Amino acid sequence: MVEQIAMHVHGEAWTIKELFVLPNEYIYWSIQIVMYPFMTGLVAGAFVLSSLYHVFGVTRLKEIARFSLVFSFALLPVAMMPLMLHLQQPQRGIHVMMTPHFTSAIAAFGIVFTTYASIVASELWFVYRKHFVLTVQELSAKTNLGGGEKLRLLFFKALTLGATDISHEALEKDHKAVKFLATLGIPVACFLHGYAGFIFGSVKANALWMTPLMPVIFICSAVVSGIALCILCYVVTQEIRKFMAKRKMARWSKDPKAPSFEQLRGAEEQEVSMVSNYLLYFMIAAVTLEILDLIFRGYTQVKSWDILRVVIMERDFVAIFILQYLIGNILPFLLMVLPGRTVKRTTLACVLVLFGVFMMRWNVVIGGQAFSLSFAGFMHYHLPIIPHDAETFKEGLFGALLVIATPFVLFYGINKIMPAFLEEERAH
Repeated sequence: MVEQIAMHVHGEAWTIKELFVLPNEYIYWSIQIVMYPFMTGLVAGAFVLSSLYHVFGVTRLKEIARFSLVFSFALLPVAMMPLMLHLQQPQRGIHVMMTPHFTSAIAAFGIVFTTYASIVASELWFVYRKHFVLTVQELSAKTNLGGGEKLRLLFFKALTLGATDISHEALEKDHKAVKFLATLGIPVACFLHGYAGFIFGSVKANALWMTPLMPVIFICSAVVSGIALCILCYVVTQEIRKFMAKRKMARWSKDPKAPSFEQLRGAEEQEVSMVSNYLLYFMIAAVTLEILDLIFRGYTQVKSWDILRVVIMERDFVAIFILQYLIGNILPFLLMVLPGRTVKRTTLACVLVLFGVFMMRWNVVIGGQAFSLSFAGFMHYHLPIIPHDAETFKEGLFGALLVIATPFVLFYGINKIMPAFLEEERAH
């Protein structure tokens, strides 16, 4: 009778124990906690890429910088989504935002996330203010507005916040504000993701996570993943635009100012080539830090090294050295440094880079829970594929796919308001 009414322990459905494991030990942090640092890393990395133009004045990255800023804003709400799906009482998650304080890393998330979201939203407003005003002027000039156009006019009027001056002097002030916000946003974006590494690095009870290098490793890999995702999405979006231009589809045939197929192809090759160089620099930094941490652990050989060596060198050897380092780091690095680099080859490299960063998150989160605190047993995580209840849906494959798909849906909607590929006369 007691067994029938007993509640299942969170994590019991996907944890398999081996050897001497304590009775109350399970893999509590599952796929959604893998997705959490992965998605926040994409947010920070995309923003850093956009700042290369706004802060450092790399004019050749102007178009992809605007694209990454909009994409970063679409990724922003998804940063909290894995946590909400993982929580047993998700309605309490808002308490972090309403009562922020610095007594814990999780509690500080409220301040950091709100600050970062405010910076990105403000920067986008200054970047697209001219577009908002011009849209209002165009709609106001029409005589017979339909119901949809009237709503659109009211919406864009609200977005202007009453600031309708688009003179040269006003736009210069907007540009200075964008540069200031982008400069301020870089350390905040790094702190946003660095604190995720701090959460793991400060867990004293876990030998694999307890390292001061964890926040720095997370930041570098975050920039790598964010840049790789922006390149990948930028190339896919440009390919769609080139297809529409080549076929002279309705949107292109009506707009005489729309770029031609050759112009789109040239812009794509130029920007992807330059951004991939920055991707290489951050990849070198991220991999160097990860290997340095591994070498340091092996050299010091603290008390927990015996169990860590078994996990790293034997049980998780394929996940760490084959999937993460070989396929996710070395192979894309070679694809980008070998002569004759093309857009297609760079795109393939970006897919592999994203896979490598995801495996790094997996190996940290899941691998860090793979050994028992008794140092004499192991636990294995089996990702629920087919959900048979709400718990296995949230903590399974479909829950992870839901998190991955959400930013693209949001980006599609945001792009209708703030076009990632803005016409030159409507941009600053």
